[in-house]
Amino acid sequence: MKISHIDVFKFNIPLKAPISISLGTIESARNLLVRIHADGLIGWGEGSPFWMIVGETQETGYAAARDFAKLLIGQNALDIEGNLNRLDAYLPNNPTTKSAFDMALYDLAAQAAGMPLYAFLGGSKRTLVTDETIYLNSPERMADDAVRIKEKGGVAIKVKLGTNQRDDIRRVEVIRETVGDGIPIRTDANQGWDYVTALNVLTTIQNWNIEYCEQPVKAWNIADLKRLRRNTSVPIMADESLFNHRDALRLIQEDAVDYFNIKLSKSGGIFNAQKINALAEAAGIPCMIGCMSESRLAITAKAHFASSRRNVTFFDLDAPFEHAEDPVAGGAVYEGYVVELSDNPGIGAKIDPQFLESLENYTVR
Repeated sequence: MKISHIDVFKFNIPLKAPISISLGTIESARNLLVRIHADGLIGWGEGSPFWMIVGETQETGYAAARDFAKLLIGQNALDIEGNLNRLDAYLPNNPTTKSAFDMALYDLAAQAAGMPLYAFLGGSKRTLVTDETIYLNSPERMADDAVRIKEKGGVAIKVKLGTNQRDDIRRVEVIRETVGDGIPIRTDANQGWDYVTALNVLTTIQNWNIEYCEQPVKAWNIADLKRLRRNTSVPIMADESLFNHRDALRLIQEDAVDYFNIKLSKSGGIFNAQKINALAEAAGIPCMIGCMSESRLAITAKAHFASSRRNVTFFDLDAPFEHAEDPVAGGAVYEGYVVELSDNPGIGAKIDPQFLESLENYTVR
């Protein structure tokens, strides 16, 4: 199954409004789209380069993808590991750009097998229920969003924090007072705190039905992740500290966290995500499938991966909620907060041809 040509697109999706986290603000989703052609089949892949986390931008990924595509022309599309090794040997890092190629290769392989991706990965179709994220704003505005989520039937509210002790405690306090005690809150500081601030915030809010805290301190600061885990009852989840399976092994060896957040744009794609989850499962660490600002195309691939792995128990697949347009045909469907997969071969999603025509692109043959 020989790869004949590869198309690469700048995949820009407008947002309903700018979204802010402790690391910065984005005003649109500036993603990458990869389309791999082999023996009459087309595999689709998407990466969302959240630059302040992964160190990639749409421009750097668009440039790197040209060289990656050249390496894969003429290769067997079914040799997923070999093809990904070619990319790694040529250019280290760049996980988001690589994840788009990884996704397209898995889409092709599952289509060739005539199987939905979750089945190709060795799993079954499960019911996935996503949370919804509230981005940084005033406590009152964030509480209004929390009420909306609760009224829509949300099962959990993810709350962005990471500014300062007083304001972050107040944000959680107002949200909890407004929606009551029943619905869990999942907090995410995106590396915004030092140890003392993190400890003070988490010990203050730990009895307010807080399900976990993602990445309270800097990605490199494994020692303080461990200290926080010992000194607060809020479970700690690694996000920016966890890119690949080597990071997972270190976090396990250090006994540093309770949970892992797997994102394909950090791991380099499904191939490495499976390694991370396998290590986590062996160590008794449940995982979450998370997202950057992907369209329903990549969200569908993530849902297939999560559905295929029982150790993935948390689902943060809400990125399309923030998009002003949905350019995806087919793919996962949201029934409220339930993410429903089809049984179509492969990922089962593609980009609307009319939307595709408007995107800057090139083809490598």
